[in-house]
Amino acid sequence: MKELIEFIAGKLVDQPELITVSQQEDEENLTIELRVAQEDLGKVIGKQGRTARAMRAVLAVSLTGDNRRTRLEIVE
Repeated sequence: MKELIEFIAGKLVDQPELITVSQQEDEENLTIELRVAQEDLGKVIGKQGRTARAMRAVLAVSLTGDNRRTRLEIVE
């Protein structure tokens, strides 16, 4: 999942070398933190959060059959 979010974000930003993705998981939750350059933050979030919402949807669908809740946090 970490690689998937890194790939998607890398296609959206101007400075893909500054992308950092970390993953924390337990029995019930999977949390992925995405950090990008300050200038690229708007590109990852998108208008009215549409891009971020789409990334969260892709993440949720990719874990179908897994009973864990997924969260994508975009950190400044």
